[in-house]
Amino acid sequence: MAKRDYYEVLGVSKNSSDADIKKAYRKLAKKYHPDANPNNKEAEEKFKEATEAYEVLSDGQKRQTYDQFGHSAFDGSGGFSGGGNFSGMDMGDIFESFFGGSGFGGSFSDIFGGSSRRNGPVRGADLQYNLTIDFEEAVFGCSKEISFQADDKCDNCNGSGAKPGSSVDTCPTCGGSGQERITQKTIFGSMASVIDCRTCHGKGKIIKEPCPVCRGRGIVRKNKTITVDIPKGINQGQSIRKAGMGAPGERGGANGDLLIAINVRPHKTFVRQNNDIYVEVPISIVQATLGDEIKIPTIDGEEIYTLKAGTQPETVITLKNRGVFNVRNPKVRGDQIVKFKVIIPTKITEAQKELLMQFAGTSGNTPNPKKENLFDKMKKHFE
Repeated sequence: MAKRDYYEVLGVSKNSSDADIKKAYRKLAKKYHPDANPNNKEAEEKFKEATEAYEVLSDGQKRQTYDQFGHSAFDGSGGFSGGGNFSGMDMGDIFESFFGGSGFGGSFSDIFGGSSRRNGPVRGADLQYNLTIDFEEAVFGCSKEISFQADDKCDNCNGSGAKPGSSVDTCPTCGGSGQERITQKTIFGSMASVIDCRTCHGKGKIIKEPCPVCRGRGIVRKNKTITVDIPKGINQGQSIRKAGMGAPGERGGANGDLLIAINVRPHKTFVRQNNDIYVEVPISIVQATLGDEIKIPTIDGEEIYTLKAGTQPETVITLKNRGVFNVRNPKVRGDQIVKFKVIIPTKITEAQKELLMQFAGTSGNTPNPKKENLFDKMKKHFE
């Protein structure tokens, strides 16, 4: 018997989202699950059919392959092993359909013992510090001293959480594992689940006399001050990692890292794009026409530049190796891109106006500052 289309099985369209596919499957799984329909072969087959469809359509790569080649891409099995083997399936979804969550104080894998949670060392969390620097500091690098608050190992108890001189005992309930196994009855029968030990709260140890400084936590809040070396060429949004300066780990785990996120203040003159610096330089109409020696601002200081006669508006030149240093290779540097902006005066004296008229006359391009309007033309006609 030919297989039904997987989308048809779940009652969804080919354009359905992952969330719609999951929702449709949950509904069918709840309706046709064998434990909800004992000795019902038809319901069992429908459950297997829905599960097979979901396993393919819930996987992006499998779904794409199925859309292109259909059932033949999976040799007639759709990657489903049958016989109740739900390898690769998130059975927690089924439980959520029945119970609104596992309800067992642990994950589905914990309940069935598929993968026990380890009580070993846990690395501490990374921390982030936002640091704002000037444009020049980003270009040339600098050193900054920063201060912040962060959790750290308690010096009084050396992180044990116990009062100095007292002992830390192994939890008698979990034997130091930090976990305990409980059994509960469900519609699937008796099921075991692994939860955090309720005696030691997952720590595996019992502290009878807590440290008076950290109150048994083993960590305290501290004020820290460190010096950060900012490399040449660092850019907006980049960060510097200080290993081991983050939050402390648990059960002997390593500390996390401190990430210093860099924010660069905008410059009033320069604009950075990658490792190039852009700047606009104003010149007068006389300088553009006759040429001149002008000063161009660069990040290294002013530079003398010989402006050619007849320089046109929006002319762009490149000053090689006047840009930003490459943050990974300071021997490599970007360029400075200069655009000349010709400034047209808005107010001139009569003498200046006369000189410009004379220039226009000699160039054969005398302007007519007063054009006749329609009224003037009509008046001249009747005269």
